[in-house]
Amino acid sequence: MKIFTTEDVRAIDRRTMEVDGIPSRELIKRAARGMADEIMARWRPTRPFVFFAGPGNNGADALAIATIMMGQGYRPTVYLLNIGGQMLSLDCRTFRDEMLSSGGQVNFIEIKDQLKLPELTADTIVIDGLFGTGLREGLQGGFQVLVRYINESSATVVSIDIPSGMTGDLNPDAINRNIVHADLTLTVEFPRISFFLRDNADLVGEWRVVKIGLNKDIIKSTPSSFHIVEEAEVRHLLKPRSPFVSKADLGSALLVTGSYGMAGAAVLSARGALRSGVGKVTAHSPLCCYEIMQSAVPEAMFEPDEHKLVVSGINPRHDYSAIGLGPGLGTNEMTFSALDTFLKVHKRPVVIDADALNCLAARPYLLQDLPVLSVLTPHVGEFDRIFGDQPSDSVRLMKAMEVAHTYQVLILLKGHYTALVRPDSKVYFNPTGTPAMAKGGSGDVLTGLITGLMAQGYKPEVSALMGAYIHGLAGEMAEEEHGVYGVTAGDIAANIGKAIQSIMKPKNEI
Repeated sequence: MKIFTTEDVRAIDRRTMEVDGIPSRELIKRAARGMADEIMARWRPTRPFVFFAGPGNNGADALAIATIMMGQGYRPTVYLLNIGGQMLSLDCRTFRDEMLSSGGQVNFIEIKDQLKLPELTADTIVIDGLFGTGLREGLQGGFQVLVRYINESSATVVSIDIPSGMTGDLNPDAINRNIVHADLTLTVEFPRISFFLRDNADLVGEWRVVKIGLNKDIIKSTPSSFHIVEEAEVRHLLKPRSPFVSKADLGSALLVTGSYGMAGAAVLSARGALRSGVGKVTAHSPLCCYEIMQSAVPEAMFEPDEHKLVVSGINPRHDYSAIGLGPGLGTNEMTFSALDTFLKVHKRPVVIDADALNCLAARPYLLQDLPVLSVLTPHVGEFDRIFGDQPSDSVRLMKAMEVAHTYQVLILLKGHYTALVRPDSKVYFNPTGTPAMAKGGSGDVLTGLITGLMAQGYKPEVSALMGAYIHGLAGEMAEEEHGVYGVTAGDIAANIGKAIQSIMKPKNEI
């Protein structure tokens, strides 16, 4: 699904009104009905509701919602910002008058140094309709005072479309204390790009999309650099198996992994690869991992390094379909030199994780030697070690877009919404996963899974996209069985096959 910039959404709104002959007030009514239904489904009329409506169309939304709720027995208290007299948008005036004609009362707030503000208690539901995505600069003066008053209260806050003071796009200069901190954000038609960044989690809270029937053809024809991965997309990408398939048809994966004390990483990455559906998996590891690997993962072949404790050389003995590097390798100088030598001569895309990423941080010149379309899978700390400390998630994502383009590689920036950043600056956010996966070894499983998919002939960008989605879904399935506290990386690996099966055959088809 496409995720659009604020300007794109505004253009889609405008074109829908032109092509379908829908006035703006009708779109506001549709949004208000959906939002009012969501609010009334959550809270009873006995709760005190305080609406803060701004002078623009976000304020119009708030007034329309309040009017609908009045008709259902709610008694909202509405405050309308009075800027410079009566400088309200046409739609805001229209819905103010509609509310007044319905018997409602509108209280005006004059934005000035000394604000007279209503009392907000822990029982209060605040509806934030101050400013939407049309806001181009940070809040100032009295607006800051009002927003900080809302944030410092113990009230539950619902923001309309977007928390006031926030932008829908990447915003590296945002000051969070000057933005409404919502418990629930009801956004119109599409989630916003900013919703997928960790820095904004406390601002957005839970978010829900309210559909208002924008023109589907216009949406389809509007290009976007940002997407959220959907199950149907992954299902379309997964290849069905022929009854006559053999292991020779399904590729061979090599994992360069493990060191003394880190054989578990080798085991987990191998299990991730094996569950991907690849024909053969081989682990290149130091001799100390031999007995552990042969016992824990007998389905994988073992290619011993000459050194007993660390990987000291990477000289693949076969023409493997795909190679993954890094889980549990450690940071021994011999290992880093082996990675250095390998990356300078290997020309096909590889998967780079964990200590192979630490090698790039220690030897940044190796970035120039990365094969085109290699997949780098850093978490935030690993990314910053390689490319420098980033002050915010917005800046980090922009840096990832720059790096992917400069080095023509794929960056899979791991997090709650893992972001696949492609060299063409397209970004795909992954929606699957759970906090239960925040355990050591989860990334090792993902490395094996992506390597296994690449070995089967999937393109690197497809392998990374599908791998992140399947990995997250497997984690969700593991949580169902073991709970959010009890999931281990091994549980994630064990559920990969089930996750793939559930994607290929949804519940209504099984």
